[in-house]
Amino acid sequence: MSTPIVGCPELNRADADPYANRWFLVDEQNQWVTGAGLDAVEMRIQHGMLVLRAPGMLRLDIPLDVIEDDDSVRMNAQVGEQVVDVVDEGDLPAAWFSNLTGQSCRLVKVHPEAKMPSF
Repeated sequence: MSTPIVGCPELNRADADPYANRWFLVDEQNQWVTGAGLDAVEMRIQHGMLVLRAPGMLRLDIPLDVIEDDDSVRMNAQVGEQVVDVVDEGDLPAAWFSNLTGQSCRLVKVHPEAKMPSF
């Protein structure tokens, strides 16, 4: 069992394993956000998308496999003492997670060429 988004409930599906801990939330200083109350998020994998739902929220679909060729959305995030090369998933997921958690945050994905951090 694994979870694509750090802090969210795990998915008991083999097709989720390649995406284990691929996404996480960062605050305005690009620091990893922990304990953000993500346990209410329901996830499933469907048609190449990570489908997210939470009480009182509209559905959010995140593409699983995207060719990361837009360097304007790449940045560094801090996970403990680790600096991680990540891709910002954009304003819609940022607004969705900020609304869900009650704090300003952004959803980022570990760049496919980057080393996976230890959470």
